[in-house]
Amino acid sequence: MAGNRTTKSRFRLDEEARAGFFFVSPFLLGFIVFTAGPLLASFYFSFTRYDVLNPPVWRGLENYRNMLQDERFSKTLYNSLYFTLLYVPTAIPFALGLALLLQARVRGVSFWRTAFYLPEITPAVAAGVLWLRILSAQNGLLNEALAVIGINGPAWTIDAQWVKPAIVMMKLWSVGWIVVIYFAALQQVPKDLYEAAIVDGANAWQRFWRITLPMISNVIFFTVIMLTIFSLNIFTEPMVMFPPQVFGGQMGPQDSALFYVLYLFDQAFRNFRMGYASALAWVLFVITLIIVTLQVRGSRRLVYTDSGQ
Repeated sequence: MAGNRTTKSRFRLDEEARAGFFFVSPFLLGFIVFTAGPLLASFYFSFTRYDVLNPPVWRGLENYRNMLQDERFSKTLYNSLYFTLLYVPTAIPFALGLALLLQARVRGVSFWRTAFYLPEITPAVAAGVLWLRILSAQNGLLNEALAVIGINGPAWTIDAQWVKPAIVMMKLWSVGWIVVIYFAALQQVPKDLYEAAIVDGANAWQRFWRITLPMISNVIFFTVIMLTIFSLNIFTEPMVMFPPQVFGGQMGPQDSALFYVLYLFDQAFRNFRMGYASALAWVLFVITLIIVTLQVRGSRRLVYTDSGQ
């Protein structure tokens, strides 16, 4: 009898395993065809000279060596890292401040909760065109507003030094998804901690620094990781705002808006240097992996967990 039960149990497990593989097979097939396959192909192409029209020719490390002599590669890497270092530390406190404001119990707060998220669902192309009008050096809305208080605004879109800060301001307009995440995290902070702190005489700043920040530090860390990855891959906004046709073949004045993925796209689909573009993609992957790894290691002392580690 025991042998029959064991046989039936094994048969039932085999049936469940086959059913499980059947239901996940669409995902596995899609992952292999559309993700794993292209990844492996791009890794191979990164060691070849490939122009799509002709078969790839093996060149070893030639594409990677060419990067060391490519001035535009170093320019794009600098622009992307500079933008990331400028945008991420600015977006995090800005979004957190908005989330804290949304917690206020005042009339019309539901409207503002919706309004802060609306830019997130605005098409990036439309947002780029809108911000070109706002940041125009001649009659832009921002410079006109600054002129009212006696400030002579810079040439945001035609001065190479102000291009990346201008893009940062535009990106801050669409931090709605971060605000929603922070707002949800703030709702999970135990209220009794605030009550105990008030009894102990803690002021608003002390409650924020000692309770709010530690309790949502894991969420902040998540958004730092995501923003870092997104910033290194910025594409649509500078493509719309600083097309090369306007700046004599450059992305913005002195290629100040030429970011890494834009250069990768240019090499792949305009110059048909698919091998070189694949090498650029893998270098960006390694750089992103290194940065995220350093962030994860550095977070061990800054992120609060229930275990206290």
